[in-house]
Amino acid sequence: MALILSSYMFSEFGFDNLAFAQQSVGFREYIDQFDGYSFKYPQNWIQVRGAGADIFFRDPFVLDENLSVELSSPSSSKYKSVEDLGPPQEAAKKVLKQYLTEFMSTRLGVRRESNILSTSSRVADDGKLYYQVEVNIKSYANNNELAVMPQERVVRLEWDRRYLSVLGVENNQLYELRLQTPENVFVEEENDLRKVMDSFRVNKVAV
Repeated sequence: MALILSSYMFSEFGFDNLAFAQQSVGFREYIDQFDGYSFKYPQNWIQVRGAGADIFFRDPFVLDENLSVELSSPSSSKYKSVEDLGPPQEAAKKVLKQYLTEFMSTRLGVRRESNILSTSSRVADDGKLYYQVEVNIKSYANNNELAVMPQERVVRLEWDRRYLSVLGVENNQLYELRLQTPENVFVEEENDLRKVMDSFRVNKVAV
């Protein structure tokens, strides 16, 4: 998992309460023939260029909701199967560690709580094996981190997010579809987000 080209594409501060979830009005398909993957996404989501990932889309209304795809380096990775990561539970630990590394903060008084919610594997209609991982990460911070007295430092919840990853291997590379959404939005949009996850495919690239 360390070979995945990580990018700090998620905001350090949450905006869970600044927007409201929109009902999906259908899906579009994104196909990358050059890198070898495809997926479906809500048609009202917009592409953001220069975000650091291979591809990045976000919800225009829920600022903390987005998806991206990460690829391991083709020159330094020789994956044969997603099982090279170990069983799904071991892959989930690597995924969570990667997220926490990306979200490390130098601010005083910041604390992160994380849990692996579920792991699974499935063989899709393309005959390939995929892992699915779901984790929750909460960020807490003191309202006055420079205060001298403990009673002056009140801990508040900054954000509470669900992260969903789909892992697949093709072309000797590890592919990861990432979805980020606030937990309160996930409750409303779970069906649509799972459709996105289930649509992810990795494809052989012609040399």
